[in-house]
Amino acid sequence: MILIEPLFAACSRRAKEFLDWYRRPSRSELRGHQLLREWLSPRQLAQYERNDFFEVTGSHTGKKYLIRRGTGMNVCELDDAGLPQSGWCFVPNVHLVTGDVMLAQKIALETDERAALAVANRFDVG
Repeated sequence: MILIEPLFAACSRRAKEFLDWYRRPSRSELRGHQLLREWLSPRQLAQYERNDFFEVTGSHTGKKYLIRRGTGMNVCELDDAGLPQSGWCFVPNVHLVTGDVMLAQKIALETDERAALAVANRFDVG
């Protein structure tokens, strides 16, 4: 007779091991986040390490944007009170890891805000 409890415990242990393996960031993800950190200003790095987001200033309008950890729909334009006003979705046209996408978004907004927003999709944040 097979006891259910040891079988259940073994299955649970294997499932946890699989999830731990699956959630482990790849070497390229780790390198992407390291590169992002190297390009952030000290203030942006402190924000990112504390909150998983950082602020950038647009090169043409001086508007503030918040870039959250992610690869899409992760850029918010902030109002004068620092609250999200609208969202912007723009990503490179090739697959990149999260840190590389966020770095591309940062560089685009800080160096050519108009061109970045010209190709972006605007969405409501709510």
